[in-house]
Amino acid sequence: MLPCRSCILLLGLLLSCLHVAAAARAAPVSVHRPDGGATWHSFKQLLDARRGSRVAGLGELKRYLARFGYMPKSEHGPTDAFDEHLEVAVRRYQSMLSLPVTGQLDSPTLDRIMAPRCGVGDDDHGVSVSLSASTASRGGGGAVSRFTFFKGEPRWTQPDPLVLTYAISPTATVDYLPPEAVRAVFRRAFARWARVIPVGFVETDDYNAADIRAGFYVGSHGDGIPFDGPLGVLGHAFSPKNGRLHLDAAERWAVDMDAETVHSAIDLESVATHEIGHVLGLGHSSSPKAVMYPSLRPREKKADLTVDDVEGVQWLYGSNPGFSLSSLYAQDAASMSPGRSSWLGGSVSFVCAVLVILATHL
Repeated sequence: MLPCRSCILLLGLLLSCLHVAAAARAAPVSVHRPDGGATWHSFKQLLDARRGSRVAGLGELKRYLARFGYMPKSEHGPTDAFDEHLEVAVRRYQSMLSLPVTGQLDSPTLDRIMAPRCGVGDDDHGVSVSLSASTASRGGGGAVSRFTFFKGEPRWTQPDPLVLTYAISPTATVDYLPPEAVRAVFRRAFARWARVIPVGFVETDDYNAADIRAGFYVGSHGDGIPFDGPLGVLGHAFSPKNGRLHLDAAERWAVDMDAETVHSAIDLESVATHEIGHVLGLGHSSSPKAVMYPSLRPREKKADLTVDDVEGVQWLYGSNPGFSLSSLYAQDAASMSPGRSSWLGGSVSFVCAVLVILATHL
């Protein structure tokens, strides 16, 4: 006997429901790099390595950790031995990026290591004692400040009102992005920072005379910090009052992620907003939700400033009189609430249970 149409419909709904539930429970997967990209994808073979291990590729991982400030560079070339120095560096990395501190190359740690990131080292900045040891509430529900600054807390100090000019290079570009679209992205990115601090940003066509100069570059581009190809280092910027902001032209940049079809695309506005934070004097934050967190996954959009970003930049420049942090505190509290995800999981389970009951009674 052929099944009734209602049974077929319910069976289809049940399968769809189970698929949604499985997707909701799925763990993050490691970043896939196309051929010719950075070598970080090879670190996947190091999964579960720990002190005492000897695995091919650990030497390259030591170079990675030395590059971003977690261990000293080896004068004679690093070995593939997981020694005590590497364990200390892994623990420091895990602590900085708010990962479980295990000292081992577990899945969350390798997943974050292989993710694209900013080229500014995590040791290029320092924090005053009062901030690094702070456990006091800053009005955000008891949250600890995680923002940092470049060493010496450099900042732009022109006479009030502070207005900085910026320009996008007319020659250091990517051919698939219209110049006006790129300029619009940077206008929005600068506006995010201008909203919270008493600093104005004015676009100029005079690139050489601008305070802040942004552009796209490939490989070695004259600043001593070469780019490494797709899905490695996304960009880097220099502390005040240098003003240089460089993006890796080898990336697939997107100005509208909803319309972008390339799975490895990087959101330009998120990276531009992050690098402007460096231009203003901020270092990296250990808060994963912050714009100033050092890594960004393909297709991830993270351009909205968090409380941590705003408190950091306001420490340097003060608050814009027309801006209040209260709205951001409310957003942070809402994002930390488990209610939404719990509701989704519970709803999926409930609907699935109802469908199973109906199906068994037909």
